[in-house]
Amino acid sequence: MLVRSPAFSHEGVVPAKYTCDGEDVSPPIAIEQVPAGTVSLVLIVDDPDAPGGTWDHWVVFNMPGTLSRIGEGSEPEGVRGVNSWGRLGYGGPCPPAGEHRYLFKVYALDTMLRLAPGATKAEVEGVMEGHVLERTTLVGRYARGT
Repeated sequence: MLVRSPAFSHEGVVPAKYTCDGEDVSPPIAIEQVPAGTVSLVLIVDDPDAPGGTWDHWVVFNMPGTLSRIGEGSEPEGVRGVNSWGRLGYGGPCPPAGEHRYLFKVYALDTMLRLAPGATKAEVEGVMEGHVLERTTLVGRYARGT
């Protein structure tokens, strides 16, 4: 399985448009080579370099297993979880200092998750344990003022 974005390369710089310094819209995402038997997909975007611990930017679960594209600035079909700001939906990179890594993680699951909208990343990760067929990660980097 592969996740990529036409907006930035793996390990490349996330354009300011997709951050708190720009329009703060989600970048376009392509999901390819989803394994057979996938019932649903999970998307988690987080920042492991945040000073207070990993910061969650976007949590979406129960996306169709056939989903191959998420358009720029759009929420994919699925159920939105809560991010670290306490909001549903995407919140772009906004590091307080220095360059941070943003992990766009996609998981292929053999089931739908029985969670309500607004579930946390920890809740999603807990329920999907034992159901992950495959996972992939796209890493983007961003530093404010660059």
